[in-house]
Amino acid sequence: MTGEGIHGEAGAADAAASFDPLRPLLIRVAYRMLGSVADAEDVVQDAFLRWLGTDRGEVREPAAFLRRTVTRLCLDQLKSARRTRETYVGPWLPDPLVEEEEVDDVTLPLMLALERLSPLERAAFLLHDVFGVGFDEVGATIGRDAAATRQLAARARSHVREARPRYKLEKEQGLEIANAFFAASRSGDMSALGALLAADVGMWADGGGKRPAAMGPVLGHDVVLKLHRSLAVLFGKYGSTLVHLGLINGLPGFVTREADGELQTTALEIEDGKVTGIYVMRNPDKLKHMH
Repeated sequence: MTGEGIHGEAGAADAAASFDPLRPLLIRVAYRMLGSVADAEDVVQDAFLRWLGTDRGEVREPAAFLRRTVTRLCLDQLKSARRTRETYVGPWLPDPLVEEEEVDDVTLPLMLALERLSPLERAAFLLHDVFGVGFDEVGATIGRDAAATRQLAARARSHVREARPRYKLEKEQGLEIANAFFAASRSGDMSALGALLAADVGMWADGGGKRPAAMGPVLGHDVVLKLHRSLAVLFGKYGSTLVHLGLINGLPGFVTREADGELQTTALEIEDGKVTGIYVMRNPDKLKHMH
C-alpha cells in the first residue's frame, strides 16, 4: 500500500471503515482498564490515529491488532493514573456507565477490585477472563510469555474472586429494589429504607473534592441509616428528581438531578434481596459524558 493509500482521503475512509465497527469493543476494553470514559475515548482515538498510519494490508486480524494497541496505550496511562489516584480527595469510583443491558459481568465492585491489581494483572485478567482472549495473544500484548501471563491472570483471579457476583440477580428484581430505595431515601421513610439494607451495608460517595461527599466509606446498617436520615431532610427541603432508573456499571441504580442542578448516580450492590453496597457518584467531572 502506498503512502497516499495509507494517509490520503481514501486511506482515511478505508481506515475508518475497518475501525468503526470495532470501536465499541475497544472502548469497553479501554474503559475497563482505566475506569474513565474520557480517558478510554482518548486512548481509542489515539489507536485510530495509529491505525491510520499502519500498513493495514499487512494486518491479518485487525481486531486483535487494535485490541493489543489499545491495551498497551492503557498500560502506559495506568502508570500516571496511579500517581493521580494517590492524591484523590475522598473515595475514588470509576466513571458511571448507564447501560440498557448487561454486556459482561464487570460490575462496579469488580472494577474497584481491579484497581488493587498491578496494571499487568489487570490486563491479563480482563483480556483472558472477560474478553476471552487466549493466553498466547495476551502474552504477546503485554510482553510476557504465555506461562507468566497465565500466572498473572491466576493471581488476579484470586484477588477479585470475592468481588464477582455470586449469583445472578434478575434485572427486574434489582430495579424494583432500586426504585424502592430511591422512594424511601427521598421521602424520609427510614423504616422502609432500613428494611432494604443489609446489616453490613457500606456506602461510598465520590465527590472528587468538587461537591460535598463523605470523605471515607460509611459502614454498617445504623450508620448508613443515620446519614440518610440527615440527607432526607435536605432532599425534602431542596428536592431530588429521578431522571433514569436502570443499570449503572452492571448494578441496579438510578440517575438523579440534585438541588444544585448537577446529575448524580447511585448504584446498588444487592445480595439476597438486601442492599450491601451503595455507590454514589457526585463528581461533576465524571458525569460530563452523561449530559
